[in-house]
Amino acid sequence: NGRWAQKRHLPRIAGHRSGTQSARTTIETCARLKIEALTLYAFSVENWRRPKTEIDFLMQLLREYLKKEMPLLQKNEIRMRFLGRIEELPAAVQKDVREAMDKTAGNKGMVLCVALNYGGRAEIVDAMNAILREHNGHGAASRITEERIARHLYTEGLPDPDLLIRTSGEMRVSNFLLWQIAYAEIFVTDTLWPDFNRARLLEALVEFQKRERRYGGIQDDQPTNEKPARVAGQ
Repeated sequence: NGRWAQKRHLPRIAGHRSGTQSARTTIETCARLKIEALTLYAFSVENWRRPKTEIDFLMQLLREYLKKEMPLLQKNEIRMRFLGRIEELPAAVQKDVREAMDKTAGNKGMVLCVALNYGGRAEIVDAMNAILREHNGHGAASRITEERIARHLYTEGLPDPDLLIRTSGEMRVSNFLLWQIAYAEIFVTDTLWPDFNRARLLEALVEFQKRERRYGGIQDDQPTNEKPARVAGQ
C-alpha cells in the first residue's frame, strides 16, 4: 500500500484506503466462486513499529470497513473470523471485531479470516504456551504431536491453505501462517495490492489449477484417495 501511494506522490494512508477496495473485490469474487475460505493479512505484530499516526489510521480504517461492508458480508453469507493477538488491540477495535463475528456467526457461506495483530511465530509460541497451561498442576505432560499443536493454533479446526498469493513481487512469506502453509502453492505477482483486481485473482486461481500437488510423494498413473488441503480459515 505504501509503495503504491509513493509511486503516485500520495501519503501512505491513501494507499491503505485504496487497498480496502481490493479487499472488497477479492472477498466478493471469492464468495461468488464458492471458495470455502479466504484469509487476508491486515496487520502484523511487526506493524506496531510504524508511526503512531499510521497505526491509528489503520485501526480506524478497519473499524469503518467492518461497519460499511457488513451488508455485503451478510448478503454473501460470509462468516468472519479473526486470527492474532486480538486482546492487545485497542478496546474499540476489540469491540467491533467481536460484534462482526457475532453478527456473521450464523452465516453458511465462505469463511473470511482477517489476520490482525498476527505473526506466524507468535501464533506457534501462543500454541505452545496454551499446551503448557493445560498441564500446569496435572503431572507429566503427554507427548507433543502435530495434531496437538494444530488444535491450539488460531486456526484450530480449520484446514490448511491450498494457495498463498503474494502481491508486490516480494519473494518472502512475511511471517504469515508459517505452520499452515507447509504444503501451500505460492503465486507471486508484481501487482501492488491496491491494483490487485478480479482479473489478477482469477489469474492466480487458473495458475493454481495447473499445479501438480504431491504432498511429498511421487506422481503416478494410479488414482489416489488422498484429499488435498483447503484454504485456511474454512
